[in-house]
Amino acid sequence: MNAIQSSSKRWWVLAVLAFSLLTVGLDMTVLNLALPTLATDLHATTSQLQWFANAYNLVLAAALLPAGMLGDRFGRKKMLLLALLLFGVASVGCAYAHSTEALIAWRAVLGLGAALLMPLSMSLLPVIFSEEERPKAMRIWVTASALGMPLGPILGGWMLKTFWWGSIFLINVPIIIISLIAVAWLISESRSSEKHRIDGFGILTSSLGLVTVTYGVTKTGDTGWADGGTLATILAGLMLLGVFVWWQRRSRSPLVDLGLFREARFTWGATLATLVNFAFFGFLFGLPLFFQAVNGLDAQATGLRILPLIGGLLIGSQVSGKLVKKLGDKAIVAIGFMFMALGLFLGGFTDVTTGYGFAAIWIVSLGIGFGFALPAAMDAALGVLSAERSGVGSALIMTLRQVGGTIGVAFLGSLLNSEYHKRLNVSGLTEQAAAAVQDNVSSGVAVAHQMNSTSLLASVQHAFVGGLDIMLWVCCGIAVLGVILSLIFLPKRRLVGVTTTLEQ
Repeated sequence: MNAIQSSSKRWWVLAVLAFSLLTVGLDMTVLNLALPTLATDLHATTSQLQWFANAYNLVLAAALLPAGMLGDRFGRKKMLLLALLLFGVASVGCAYAHSTEALIAWRAVLGLGAALLMPLSMSLLPVIFSEEERPKAMRIWVTASALGMPLGPILGGWMLKTFWWGSIFLINVPIIIISLIAVAWLISESRSSEKHRIDGFGILTSSLGLVTVTYGVTKTGDTGWADGGTLATILAGLMLLGVFVWWQRRSRSPLVDLGLFREARFTWGATLATLVNFAFFGFLFGLPLFFQAVNGLDAQATGLRILPLIGGLLIGSQVSGKLVKKLGDKAIVAIGFMFMALGLFLGGFTDVTTGYGFAAIWIVSLGIGFGFALPAAMDAALGVLSAERSGVGSALIMTLRQVGGTIGVAFLGSLLNSEYHKRLNVSGLTEQAAAAVQDNVSSGVAVAHQMNSTSLLASVQHAFVGGLDIMLWVCCGIAVLGVILSLIFLPKRRLVGVTTTLEQ
């Protein structure tokens, strides 16, 4: 047991890591609130608005795997401080950007900071916590990373009403400053004692492959899955990732230890965590649109209505922590997917007249399932990592989750849009009005209000809710698959000795 593992200091370290993760969760949702304002104030085109999000996501995808390697090689504390500094500076840059090009560039730097921050903070868990305490630490870490997502619309909505659009990025700054001071004071340096050469070709092929796949999957939201150019982009990305895997098998100093996948707990823990993201991101994509387009709420009110998710998450995290020693994490993950499946199944019965009370019930069930399944699945994967390779291993887990979430949003979003189009009635509309209505539900509601047409509004809302129900039932099917896979393939927990060298 190392010095930090044997002192109460480790829980303060975890508090700092959890606090800093709030910035990443906030940034995932807060930008969407400002898009209409940015379109006006910066004269941004639709394509530029998309690149505000894409610049962040693509750099995040490209940098996750190298970020873990940098922590292992050069020191996790050092790279964590760099990540926080990058994130803070980029947040200020975004806030005071005076052109679309500047904002896109600063969003890319923000993505780089996030790519460093997430796996590096996670990689410290097996270094500073013993095998017995790590599951509890992982539950706290996951809860913190999830809290920022619903808090983004609440805080961001208030700030947009009170200040200018740049203020939503300045939310990050006080959190970053406190985290920088605390990390510098509390955390001791740790790094791998193995001195590997930097795998430049592995970094190049993995980064290009992940960027290309992420970009192609993101483009399906506009072009659909049948578009030849989009499919070619995805295929090119998959081929690059194939070259990456081939190289990792041949390299003497590989970026990723593919032997990790021979450990069933790593493989299935990471796979199940990715399935959680796949289903969960579909919910995050669809439900806010329901509250805004069907119930007519603004972004801040929408954020408040997603708060039961946090309640369920906290309940699930606490209860699963008390049950895990009796039942084992295999059962905890399966129970989590069951709660998710139940919530998503109930959510699939939503209609235009559904009251918020019903929505709150199934949102809580989904949150409980999330609190059960994700921390336990990630801890199963993390538990097989030695402290020597915790950085790259953590980055690999986060990369799989990120790609799973991206594919989930693209696939489930296209399914929702397809069902929306099937159910729409645009007869009697001009070609321009019909195109606007078919573009998305928000445009459809806006056109119906402009035309003062209650029949068109009813058609748009019913079409959207019909598509939402189908999407939630597909997510339910994914959760049921998670139950089956966890019960069949996830091995029971076994104790693994963890050793490390820490510089005090």
